[in-house]
Order: sequence, then structure tokens, then C-alpha cells
Amino acid sequence: MAQIRHHNALYYQYDAPEISDAQYDALFRELQKLEAEHPQLQTPESPTQKVGAPALEKFAKVRHSKPMLSLANAFDEADVREWDERNRKFLNLSADAPLAYVCELKIDGLSFSARYEQGRFVQGLTRGDGEMGENVTDNLATVLDTVLTGAPDILEVRGEVYMTHDAFGRLNASRLEQGEPVFANPRNAAAGSLRQLDASITAGRSLEYCVYSWVEDKEAPLSTTQYGAIEKLCDFGLKTFFKNPEHLHYIYRAENIDQVLVFYLERLQDRNRLGWDIDGIVYKVDDLSYQQRLGNVGRAPRWAIAHKFPAERAFTVVEAIDIQVGRTGALTPVARLKPVTVGGVVVSNATLHNEDEIRRKDVRVGDTVVIQRAGDVIPQVVEVVADKRPEGTHEYHFPTHCPVCGSLAAREEGEVALRCTGGLLCEAQLVERIRHFVARGALDIEGLGEKQIAAFWADGLIKTVADIFTLHEKAALIESREGWGKKSLENLLAAIERARNVQLEKFIYGLGIRHIGEVNAKLLARHFGSAAAWAQAMAALPQGGEAAQALERIDGVGPKVIAALAEFFREPHNRELVETLLAVLHIQDAQAVAASSPVSGKTVVFTGTLTRITRAEAKARAEALGAKVASSVSAKTDYVVAGADAGSKLAKARELDVAILSEDAWLTLIGNS
Repeated sequence: MAQIRHHNALYYQYDAPEISDAQYDALFRELQKLEAEHPQLQTPESPTQKVGAPALEKFAKVRHSKPMLSLANAFDEADVREWDERNRKFLNLSADAPLAYVCELKIDGLSFSARYEQGRFVQGLTRGDGEMGENVTDNLATVLDTVLTGAPDILEVRGEVYMTHDAFGRLNASRLEQGEPVFANPRNAAAGSLRQLDASITAGRSLEYCVYSWVEDKEAPLSTTQYGAIEKLCDFGLKTFFKNPEHLHYIYRAENIDQVLVFYLERLQDRNRLGWDIDGIVYKVDDLSYQQRLGNVGRAPRWAIAHKFPAERAFTVVEAIDIQVGRTGALTPVARLKPVTVGGVVVSNATLHNEDEIRRKDVRVGDTVVIQRAGDVIPQVVEVVADKRPEGTHEYHFPTHCPVCGSLAAREEGEVALRCTGGLLCEAQLVERIRHFVARGALDIEGLGEKQIAAFWADGLIKTVADIFTLHEKAALIESREGWGKKSLENLLAAIERARNVQLEKFIYGLGIRHIGEVNAKLLARHFGSAAAWAQAMAALPQGGEAAQALERIDGVGPKVIAALAEFFREPHNRELVETLLAVLHIQDAQAVAASSPVSGKTVVFTGTLTRITRAEAKARAEALGAKVASSVSAKTDYVVAGADAGSKLAKARELDVAILSEDAWLTLIGNS
């Protein structure tokens, strides 16, 4: 996570990335995979939940009228087809139903947002962190068409500023002549040029732009389709994918996913003839009403995806294999490589994933290997070049104990990773566990970051999360430490005191239980309502019975979550820790999301086939209105919404005399008839 934040700042703020886009994509996918496997690690501050990086201080910060989102990535045909299937499932469309997509070139430049009033350009912002951008109005005015014809009174568009290969070559040649450092690539040159404090420098850099989206005005929509709206923007005088003599090479409306993939292959073949950099193709659902229904998930829209171009490869030698211990205790092997340049980037480390992967590929110290800069984890070792293996190499044996604390390393059933069993005894895990507990998504203790936690732990001031609430007893010792003064100490202790009042869902999330992310923590909090009820159920959970059955009835809480909770509360030291925290904290009862909703606080079960909306939409709307969506019917169920072909759940509802609603009746109840 720290690596990604570091690279985000280099890329979005300083236009000086240390790694390639492919390497960044792979790091990002690795983090997404880690958070999917261990939801308790995901916080609102995670790079997966944010876009870009904060605006630089040298530019005024301006809030975007609507967040500038990022895009999810696809790396192969399977990813693209899976995305198409998800769209169809969400929209309740059959496999052969029409679903058109617009394909656009993914320009490798700097994203911007531009506002026009009465047809005149008035404000330009960079993406920034997606919420706040840098005000680069004067600079952007030297690049854009500043006067439009026939445009709405207020129009906000998003696009990309980029530099052609010819302009890039001329710029670097000029800088060499003047003894100035050259830019590494056109993207860095474009981004650096747009961020000049002197707009005249920007004007002399021969920048280009292309508009690919707009902020929709629901009162006066540009079109009913993505393709039509981009055409409209072109008609206003903006440069879009249409404004060139060969626009069909740049934008294409595909009738189905097969045509999408044909377009991708064609552009992959001729990408080097464009004269400027692209790193993939962006696919968007064409129908704007479908886009609205699909909405967003996290930092990205569901209705769009970026299909990245393939990775690059190189040969190098494995000089050593080290073991890193992650925040969850997972032991990950890393190949230390003889540095090699892959597509202009120096690579010296590559992941080997896990013990099984090392054995499958038979990677040994001294081997010549193929390194790839794309995929699930980047860089990664693809394969060993067997005929270049030197004599005397030995098969690598994975350690049986944690290299950090010496505890046994064990593999859980169904998992490929070996994990340190030291838990809170392992330094590699402890600092991260405490950091997770005090993070914004949990207790949100400002001033107690990773650096402070590590220092407090090293000096014995903190050994468990409960020790945080005894730091006031060690105030004199903390104040005497370097970097601490009376005011900073007072601020920390005040933040700790404020944190004693915490919402139930944040407390549950903060415990760092495997598979308990913010979503599951919220589900548990809403179900049990109070800390006392939750703690009582958790104490009984390891014995199974009613406690386990109660969890099974919570829609979204599956076997892995239940098993993780049982495993956590089976350990005496975990139960003792929770009891200690309950004694020193004031945990607030869970609150309904929408108190004024007619279904707020109600438990709803959907069964059968819905025809007007999909099951996913129905569930999302119900939860947004404060309802609890359960997967099974019980005496505590308030409504059963029965679609076509409803079966056993409908019968159970009748047996228990639970109110039964048709789909139409349900939509009428929630005010959406």
C-alpha cells in the first residue's frame, strides 16, 4: 500500500514515475487481490478506494463538481468477457440480448476537467485525487479550444492532454541543447508542461488534447448514448476521437463483445503508427440509461473498463530468494534479480508468489529467468530458462518458520500461502494490526501513524491495541521523546479520548479479523445492533449452534466469514482483548441508514425471479433505504418479496405468516412504482 501511494505521488503530482504503467497496474491488482482475500485490511485511505494523488501545494485546489473516477482494468479476453457478463447480469439481460459498447483509445497523458460557460472556457483542473484538482486554468487555455459553438450555457468536459512523438522529440532535443534534463517519455513531458507556473512555457510545448466524457446535465442531456454524446461534443468544436480524418481508428461502436475484441486486436497491431502513446482501449456501455443503472463501485464505474495492452518481457539472473512476511503473516518469496531494463524500467525484484509456484517453476538461485511486467503481480518470474541453468544449483526449500519471529509457518486448508502463527507476537504483523485499529475506517486516532506505533512498540509502550488507552499514564515518557512536545502529546491524548466513543461497525472492523472488511462489519453491526448483543453471540460462536445459525441468516455473510469469526473468538487471548476493549470504550449502537424510509430497520428477503429490476439492484436499493437484506426467512423477517417461480422461501413465509409482497408492491412501498 505504501509503495502504491509513493508511486501515485510520483505519477500524479511530480510527473516522474519510477516504474511503468504495467508495473503499477500489477501492484494495484496485487493490493486488490490482497484486500479481496482479507477485507479487514481495506480502509477508506487505501489506494483502491481513491483516485490519483492530492493536488500539489503550488496550485490552488478546487473541488470537482463531480468526482473524476478511475477505471477498472482488464488484461485479457477472459477479463473483458467476464465484465460483459457482469453487466448483463446486473441489467437482467440475456446472453443474446443487444448490448452495445463504445471503444475508445486510452491515451497516455494527463487527465483534466474543463468548464465552459456561455460557450467560453472558464476553468481547468487536473484530476488530483479525484475529489480535489489543481487549478491550471491559464495553462489549459493554451491547449484547449476556448470558444465553442452551440454548446449548453454550462458544459463541463473531461479529457486527456498529451504530446505527440514528434513534439516530444523536438522538446528533448531543445532541452539537450540548453543543457537541461530530458523527459523520460511523452506522458511525463505533457504532464510537466501543463503544470508550469508560467503559462507561456506550456504554450510553447505543442500539447494536444482529446475530450472523452462530460458531466451529465439531467435536465438537458447531450444524447441518449455515449457515442452520440461524443459526436455532440465534437459538433461544439471540441477535439474528440471524431475530429480527425481517420476517426474510425480511434472510436468505434461495437454491437457486441466479440466486435469489441476485434477492435482491440486491430488497434494493438497499429498502435505504433498513431504518432502518440496509447496503453490500451477503453470500453463503455453505449446506452446512457444503462450507465446510470450500473453506477459505480468504489473508485470506478461499473459500465466502463480499460483493456490494457500486453506486458513486456526480459531475461535476467536470480541472485537470491528472500522471504517477506506480510501484514497478515503470509510468507511471500521474492526473487532478487540482477538488474535488467524492461521497456525503459530497471527491474531488480520479482515476486515468486508462494511455495507451490516456486516448486512448479523450479526456480533456483543462479537460474536465468524470464521476467514479465504485467499480470497479477508485477514484476513476476514467468519461467526458468532450463538450458542456461549453471551446474551445482540446488532446489529451493521453503522455510518452516517465520524469519521475523521464529514461529511456525503453517498453511491453512484450501490456501496456498504459508502464514506465521505468531499473531500478535510477530513484529511483522503487530504494527500493522495496531495501525489498522487506529485507521480512519476504524477508531480514527489522528496522530498515531505507523511511524509512531512502531516507535511505541519498540520501546514497550504498546504491546496490544488495548495499550493505546493507557498511554496517558506514560505521558511524561512520551513527551521526553524526540519529536514530541507538550502540544503534540496533548493532541494525541485528546484524539485517543475521542476514539473511546466509537460506532459498533468501526469497532468490529478495527479488530482486524480475517475476512471482516468494512462491508461485513456493517452487516454484523446492523444485525446485532449493540456491542453487548454482538459480544454475547461471538462468545458462543465457537460452539456453533444458534449463534452460527444466526450469522448464516445474514445475507452477505458466508462460511469464510463465520469460520474466521469462530477462529478469532476460539483463542482465549482474543476474547480477553475484546473484553478489555469493551470495558474501556463507549461503543455506540448501530444506526439505520435511512431512518425516514418506510423499510428502514426492516428485514427483507427476496425470492424468485424479479422482472423490473435485477436482484442486485433490489438488494442495493433496500440497503440504501436502511433495510436488512437476509438470505433466509425466519420469524424476524418483515417482508418477503416474491418474484416468479418463488419456492421454499415463499412457503416458509406463509408458514410463519410473514408479509408477502409482489415486485410491483415492493417498488410502490419504497416509492419507485
